[in-house]
Amino acid sequence: QGKLVESGGGLVQAGGSLRLSCAASGMTFSNYAMGWFRQAPGKAREFVFSINWSGSSTNYASSVKGRFTISRDNAKNMVYLQMNSLKPDDTAVYYCAADRQFPMRGQDKCEFWGQGTQVTVSS
Repeated sequence: QGKLVESGGGLVQAGGSLRLSCAASGMTFSNYAMGWFRQAPGKAREFVFSINWSGSSTNYASSVKGRFTISRDNAKNMVYLQMNSLKPDDTAVYYCAADRQFPMRGQDKCEFWGQGTQVTVSS
């Protein structure tokens, strides 16, 4: 059974940076597209960024364009989300998820989810 564990969240001032990591186990990592989603207080969980199996193609939400980047290391079974120029609106719990297809088909089609990591951006 696949397992995803996020780390790297924390409290940061607006304009700062964080790098989130997601460690995968119990799955053939290179067979999955990986994505990051986030859920702010009182809001629905939303898509942030995704990356295909090889890392050659990505999709992202317009709200993070030019500020966030995604990468993966298939040798280490890791996916990363580099977040720069953070804004208070980026405050949320960030989740990584795995889907066998890319582009990812939607949250309900993701096969595995992590438990989330809190990111708080102060103004």
